[in-house]
Amino acid sequence: MPSPRRPTITDVARHAGVSKGAVSFALNGRPGVADSTRARILDSARELGWVPDHRAQALSRSRAMAMGWIIARPARLLGADAFFPLFLAGVETRLSEVGRALVLHVVEGGPDAEAAVYRRLAAGRVDGVFLTDLCANDPRFDLVERLQIPALAVGRPCDPQRLPWVGVDDGTGALAAVRHLVELGHRRIAHVQGVPGLVHTTSRRCAWETGLREAGIPLGPMVTGNFDGLQGAEATRSLLAWDPRPTAIVYASDLMAIAGMQVLAAEGIQVPGNISVVGFDDVAVARLLHPPLTTVRHDVMAWGRAAASSLLAITDGEEPTTGWLDPAELVIRDSTAPPPKPLHTITAKD
Repeated sequence: MPSPRRPTITDVARHAGVSKGAVSFALNGRPGVADSTRARILDSARELGWVPDHRAQALSRSRAMAMGWIIARPARLLGADAFFPLFLAGVETRLSEVGRALVLHVVEGGPDAEAAVYRRLAAGRVDGVFLTDLCANDPRFDLVERLQIPALAVGRPCDPQRLPWVGVDDGTGALAAVRHLVELGHRRIAHVQGVPGLVHTTSRRCAWETGLREAGIPLGPMVTGNFDGLQGAEATRSLLAWDPRPTAIVYASDLMAIAGMQVLAAEGIQVPGNISVVGFDDVAVARLLHPPLTTVRHDVMAWGRAAASSLLAITDGEEPTTGWLDPAELVIRDSTAPPPKPLHTITAKD
């Protein structure tokens, strides 16, 4: 008489009404599963009489000694965005200290091509992955769960209970920038946002809106770029067509701000005499501009190191350090000043 089939994690997942990935995370004590879901999974495992398969566990302990990072952006934008090289440097310095490598993929073929790369990495090529450029209802969360790839979200997800995460509160710095302009006397403050749908684009835009609302100022014009110089220049030209024209512009990246300053100079518009400009990132060239750029600074290299340390902890079965790092801070330079005084028409008295 054949022995009864031993329950598998598929059976546990079906009984608990969750995915196999969630079962794997819960049974292995990994973070990323809500406490109530973890309890339900453990109860199902006990009811079914599930016991670990030690042979499978032995195989699963074979390590790739590498972490994965998939960037779904056009390659031409990577060199333009200050975040990527600095974050990469922080990750690499931490991984190299423990003899781990980074497997980096740049994907331009859309969501299907990106998912295909994750499936290849899940076949034992990496021990864990970084998820950057988070968006609302990010489909990668379900994907890494199905593929059972340990993952760390870089930034605070819309649903922070889904995965461990490490982020910088960039909204704090963006709000400080708006408050600075309000204190200078500006009442027409525009915003050039980044790629729509990204969590950090939304965070910076919402901070701009909050700053105007708390000052009782109507929302100024807002236009969209994609963090590169070309879009920053186009956005600036569109803002100059507004009547009345804004007296200050808050850009979601330094690169867009620098391109905007070039447009303003070409139009004979003085910064900050006619329009004040604020960027975001504090790239190395920001302080060398004429005038030096007021911007928001965050330590991206430290962020990369912290993210690498957290993902290493996750893949080693340890409790990772997650949550907010030091918030972004405003760096005031010479590209911001009080708005120009309005010109009054002088009429002769009768």
